[in-house]
Amino acid sequence: MIGKITIGKFFRGCIAYCLHDKIQQKDQQVMKDRAEILMFNKCFGNEKELVQQFNEVRQLNMKLSKPVLHVTLSFAAGENLSKDKLMEMSEHCAKDLGFENNQYIAIAHRDTNHQHLHIVANRIGFDQRTVSDSNNYQKMAKYCRKMELRYELKQVLSPRKYLSKEQRSISRFDQRKELLRSNIQQALKECKDLHQFEAAMNKRGYKIIKGRGISFTDEKKVTVKGSELNYSLATIEKILARQQVLRAQGQSNLPAQPFVQQPASSNDSIFKSNEEGTMDVLMKPQPNNEEIDKHFKQKRKKKRQSHRL
Repeated sequence: MIGKITIGKFFRGCIAYCLHDKIQQKDQQVMKDRAEILMFNKCFGNEKELVQQFNEVRQLNMKLSKPVLHVTLSFAAGENLSKDKLMEMSEHCAKDLGFENNQYIAIAHRDTNHQHLHIVANRIGFDQRTVSDSNNYQKMAKYCRKMELRYELKQVLSPRKYLSKEQRSISRFDQRKELLRSNIQQALKECKDLHQFEAAMNKRGYKIIKGRGISFTDEKKVTVKGSELNYSLATIEKILARQQVLRAQGQSNLPAQPFVQQPASSNDSIFKSNEEGTMDVLMKPQPNNEEIDKHFKQKRKKKRQSHRL
């Protein structure tokens, strides 16, 4: 389960988003009745009445600029909780985040393949006290992990900074980064220079941002630095330059007739061996500059030895 918590200024916009059906262009609805109110706490009525009631309590503390608390809980595909369980989760959320005595509503959405729950709460209570927004992300992460165990949901790791030392030491599989690493490796195999590499990554759905380093932004607008994958700009340029050298050496040893197949010579074998070895380095999970330099030094040494023979 993934939890998100935000605070805002206006109840009208937040409540309207949670209650209304989505509208496409030309006023075509994506799905009717996508929202269902599961429970009211210290409030009741339609959208207009709810906004009015929330704003009336807001008057008790006009110094607070952001009285809206909006929680979104998204469940994994295939997880469909009953209304009773969703209501229980809403009550647990209110207690864990400290707004159980305040106004709030819980709304279930059915407009995606993943069941999700929205909770809109008033941070200002009838006693004029304000629900603190400090450590909200940590509180939400702790709440989600507890609900996953309680309702046997798919477990998700909390953000690294909220984990204990022992949990941080455990290596984590980041599917997004692994996919990016694989795409970088495949693009490097195909390209001769940085311009071709950028075009190849664009075809794979990534936008490249170059400055002092290099970053990759995917279709979901998530940006990852190349250095996080051990593919810094300098490393990528070095790999491409080395491949150009190897290709040039190989082409100089090939027969003059490019369209006539000739038996492989010893020099061709050396080139193929070098090229295959280069690809092996690129396919390593975490290549680095030292490995690449060491690899090419070994290849040059072997090549000199073969010429002496």
